[in-house]
Amino acid sequence: MIATRLRQIGLLLVALAISALAIVQMFERTTNSMPQDYTMLFGIVAALFLVLWGLTARFQQYASQSIMPCVLLLTAIGITMIARIDQSMDTTVAKRQLMWLCLALVLSGLIIVFLRDYRVLRRFSYVSMVVGLALLLSPMLPVIGQEVNGARIWVRIPGLGQFQPGEFAKLFLAFFFASYLFDHRDQLAVGGKKVLGLQLPRIKDLGPIIVVWVASMGVLVMQHDLGTSLMFFAMFVAMLYTATGRTSWIVIGLIAFAVGAVAAASVFSHVGQRVDAWLQPFSNEQYNKEYGGSWQLVTGIFGLASGGMLGTGLGQGHPALTTFANSDFIYTALGEELGLTGVLAILMLYLIIIASGFVAAMKIKDGFGKLLASGLVFTMAFQVFTVVGGVTLVIPLTGLTLPYMAAGGSSLIANYILAALLIVISGAANRPEPELTSDSFQYEALAALRNKELEERARATEPVSRPRTASARVYDLDDPDGEIVDTTKRAPVNEVTANDGVAGDGIDFDGDGTTTGFAEYTAPTGSLPPVPSSAAPSPAMPPAPQIPPFPAIPAPPIPPAGGSHQSPAHHGPRHGGARA
Repeated sequence: MIATRLRQIGLLLVALAISALAIVQMFERTTNSMPQDYTMLFGIVAALFLVLWGLTARFQQYASQSIMPCVLLLTAIGITMIARIDQSMDTTVAKRQLMWLCLALVLSGLIIVFLRDYRVLRRFSYVSMVVGLALLLSPMLPVIGQEVNGARIWVRIPGLGQFQPGEFAKLFLAFFFASYLFDHRDQLAVGGKKVLGLQLPRIKDLGPIIVVWVASMGVLVMQHDLGTSLMFFAMFVAMLYTATGRTSWIVIGLIAFAVGAVAAASVFSHVGQRVDAWLQPFSNEQYNKEYGGSWQLVTGIFGLASGGMLGTGLGQGHPALTTFANSDFIYTALGEELGLTGVLAILMLYLIIIASGFVAAMKIKDGFGKLLASGLVFTMAFQVFTVVGGVTLVIPLTGLTLPYMAAGGSSLIANYILAALLIVISGAANRPEPELTSDSFQYEALAALRNKELEERARATEPVSRPRTASARVYDLDDPDGEIVDTTKRAPVNEVTANDGVAGDGIDFDGDGTTTGFAEYTAPTGSLPPVPSSAAPSPAMPPAPQIPPFPAIPAPPIPPAGGSHQSPAHHGPRHGGARA
């Protein structure tokens, strides 16, 4: 365990060292000195990362330790580039980003400490749905909702600034989707008709995907935000495929996505402009458009191409020439100064985080955990794909931000919470199961068996109600006029022969027709009274003899872990007892 902890803290220290080297190198090349205010902020952030690692090692000791160093490197690279752009544009976005990072680290630590069992989120599935929809639709409110660059996705709170609630809505909707699909996965997995070798779902099971598709189109219509609507729909389809394992859901999702994209490009002008800029980015018409053209996209592509294989070096490029280079186009800015090698290393860091989340989803046995982990990881992977694909002309621009790297407090906090949830789920997935051969497990099993034996023997000695009329065959009497022997009422005796077993069992061990351990109780002979009506009181029955209670058997003490003594032989519970 000590070697594992040293290796884990070594990864974090290496990530801190690389981050510090990049930051110092950038400031030395741009300002010839390291600013004191940045030095203090970076020191606080480094201390918070070390505290977060300590909390993870203490409260989530089996969690994946490769997630946090990768997140640290991605965040440090992003803040370094944001500070680099601040030097060219005389802004202070990097300082605000560092303050948001401190808040994100504090919230992540609280989640790691207090969210011991992620399954508690399943209890609030419909609450999560309501909160997620409220956050998603909050920008439509008339007072606090803000429209920026044609998209109404911001909320401004007086005194606190503005934030993007859709980043937090994706977390709550992921909780609801995981809970809903876990409860209905068997119903959704039932196949319907088979068309072209593909097992289609039943018509009545198409309701959930239709509802989510309509909601995504509603977000696109009301908020003019293509990226958020596609992200939610893609997350639900991916979790639906994880829950059912049917490829038909993926096909239906792609068809619905294509229909929605074509409709959005035809109806909404800003979506159509992004598609035109993607199809013909280097045409004079698209490049010289005053609004919605391809100037920003082409500038980012030329900056990315000027970096070459190794880049121009930190602080030696011109990333500020591209509009929104610190948020939407931060990937092209990094490509200019770090080159193809640097951006491929960034994609590898994302790939490690995504692979760690999928490994946790495959290893965990709880179905809710599988769906939640896969949904969160796919959301991050989808964001990375849409951002990188948009700035490299693979797909049209969507307006999403690159996780952990782009400027923006709401995106940074939401993605750090996502990483903390992945750490908690990976801790549950990697936790070892108790060994069945351990001494403590055997003692606990023995105590449980003895407690169950006491309960069974207590139930067996409870008074049994006799029928008023019964034939002699019921009581095994040769003479109906003789004595009625009630074998359910027996008093324990102490004398037992050597061949007849244990006192108190009442079992015929030697096959001579007699039982051992109980003395028979004989009721007085006579005619049975008639069965009384419901109105008449029932006659008093002779009192049953008092049976002394069985003494309580204390559970054996559990030895400390690692003890060298041997566990006693387990005899198991004795079956039988008093028989009617």
